[in-house]
Amino acid sequence: MSSVLGMASSALSSRLSSAMETSSQWDFSQDIPNDIVVQVGDATLQLHKFVLAAKSGYIRKKVMESESANLGCIDLSDLPIGAEVFEMVAKFCYGVNFEISVRNVAALRCAAEYLQMTEEYCRGNLAARTEEFINQAAVKTLPAAVALLRSCEGPLLPMAESLRVVQRSVDAIGLKACNESNRPTRSPPNWWAGELAALSPTALQMILVAMKSRGADPKSLAAAVVVYAEKFLPHLLHPSSGDSAPAGGNDRTRESSLLESVVSILLPDCDAPLPVGFIFYLLRAAIFLEASEGCRRELERRASVCLDQATVADLLTITLDYAGDRVVDLETARRIVADFAEREAGGGGGAVYKGDSGAACCSAMVQKVARTVDSFVGKIASDEELSVSKFTGIAGALPKSARRFDDDLYRAVDVYLKAHPGLDEIEREKASSVIDPLKLSYEARLHASQNKRLPLQIVLHALYYDQLKQRSGMEGGAAAGAPGATLGRDHGLKADVSLIRENEALRSELARMKMYVSELHRGGEGGQGSGVKARSKKTMFFSSVSRTLGKLNPFKQGSKDTSNMDDGVVVDVTKPRRRRFSLS
Repeated sequence: MSSVLGMASSALSSRLSSAMETSSQWDFSQDIPNDIVVQVGDATLQLHKFVLAAKSGYIRKKVMESESANLGCIDLSDLPIGAEVFEMVAKFCYGVNFEISVRNVAALRCAAEYLQMTEEYCRGNLAARTEEFINQAAVKTLPAAVALLRSCEGPLLPMAESLRVVQRSVDAIGLKACNESNRPTRSPPNWWAGELAALSPTALQMILVAMKSRGADPKSLAAAVVVYAEKFLPHLLHPSSGDSAPAGGNDRTRESSLLESVVSILLPDCDAPLPVGFIFYLLRAAIFLEASEGCRRELERRASVCLDQATVADLLTITLDYAGDRVVDLETARRIVADFAEREAGGGGGAVYKGDSGAACCSAMVQKVARTVDSFVGKIASDEELSVSKFTGIAGALPKSARRFDDDLYRAVDVYLKAHPGLDEIEREKASSVIDPLKLSYEARLHASQNKRLPLQIVLHALYYDQLKQRSGMEGGAAAGAPGATLGRDHGLKADVSLIRENEALRSELARMKMYVSELHRGGEGGQGSGVKARSKKTMFFSSVSRTLGKLNPFKQGSKDTSNMDDGVVVDVTKPRRRRFSLS
């Protein structure tokens, strides 16, 4: 541009940025010097009053109301549009061409409203031009509407909301995203979710609400959230093998803030059910980023709601470290299971009924969760740093009525006792207290009755239950009145008497051992000789138990409930594999 519209003094020109110096050189007239300085933030523009006042009611009133005949400066720093946008406003006043786009039209519309550049002062003024562009171009396509909504974020937001620029953008995005989710026009089908990922969390929440009001499929709403989180937290949701915990510093703070924002915009479970694995990955990220208590509790609540769909790998996700090598947080998993049990008991989902055997059982969903929890406990039981209280806390989080059989739980207890040989009798009794011996299968009871790692009380319970079962079966057969009932009754009575005697012998032996141990405790330091006698007596006791159990059927290896339960069993704590979250 050849001539300079305004000539600033040396003091003023030093304050102009290089961009302002270049863009403020418009072809007007060298014969008319500038007579007003417009201050916009840190930048200044040398302009002419009559040119601005011809199209701006605001500047016209400022000039007319000025006490000084020569109004030399107007401060527009309160206008949240920036110097670059005001240059475009000034160009419009001088009739200089410039481009209106979806990225600047919202700011131009707000500037036109603030400066009162309406049809009242000039036909075809800036307010009407920007409105026309918004209605006929900016909201016609999904990408354009998203760009328009993004341009409204920041200090411009309050004014953009009052002019309904934000609402018109949200309505257009909600409609077009709904249409694309139902009948995609591009490939991949969820391309529209990638477009929404460019928005802020608050803006995305507005879009999700708009889509829900238009009847969008809940899976589509969940897909938008998943794509959004995966874009901004990729290494937290899909860590590579061997990755460590997230880095600290400013990045950790930023990621924690972003994660909390994502969680805050989640719609209710019934409106947008998220993939179970995705929820557990979000929760793991919240744990390692040390997110707020409210953020973690909300994710725990959502995890407990869908716990019946969770897998062992999901529970391991929030329990192991990022490398998948060791247990770092078991309390979160315990709270999730406990919340599930409490909700099911309070809501009727855990209603107890009588099974075929007459034992109390819970609903199928609760039993499914119990199987998952038992398998999970078996995976972590071999961790050497797992305390008895933490083990029993997660293993006993569900009521005992949640299981028809305790074989899986017994397997987990056996693995735990094998991995922690240094436990004393009281600790072993506490770890074994989560088992109900009456709910063990026949094969598991046989294994338990010969398991030297178990406390004697559990062994006796298993033996006594076998006696009761055999007695009940014999009495039932005698009452049936079948041929040979008398012979069966006599044989049953003999077997019954034999089993009762064996049981009494075991009880007597246990009582003698307890008395002997008590005497050792009262005697204080009894020397090594006493210790040898105690070990000898204990060995004799177990030998007696083994001889007694030898009369029963031998333990069947390879049964469905207690297969391969030898002393060399090693439980593999497999870290969860990398997954993508499917919504199909």
